[in-house]
Amino acid sequence: QVQLVESGGGLVQAGDSLRLSCAVSGRIFIGYVMGWLRQAPGKEREFVAAVGWYDGGTLYADSVKGRFTISRDTGKNTVYLQMNSLKPEDTAAYYCAVRRQPSNIVIPGSYDYWGQGTQVTVSS
Repeated sequence: QVQLVESGGGLVQAGDSLRLSCAVSGRIFIGYVMGWLRQAPGKEREFVAAVGWYDGGTLYADSVKGRFTISRDTGKNTVYLQMNSLKPEDTAAYYCAVRRQPSNIVIPGSYDYWGQGTQVTVSS
């Protein structure tokens, strides 16, 4: 069992930066992938970024590539999402999640554990 607690959301203006954190507790095994996903009002949940817990390999959605950076600190058991050049269309609830296998990581329904989410609102 894995527990996830997100923090760092808030209200910012377009062009600003924000860093989300996800505190991870429980047992993490080789092959686990940590993801950030988001859901805007009236829209389906979508993949944002993912990082392999042990190998550090990353993957990004095209919509955030070059603006967002995902990272993890295995010593602090924390996953981060650095978001730069934020746009109003980035407004959403952001969720940290764990996929127990390194496959189908862009599919929100494939994730096994979820945090409660943190709201990010970007004003124009």
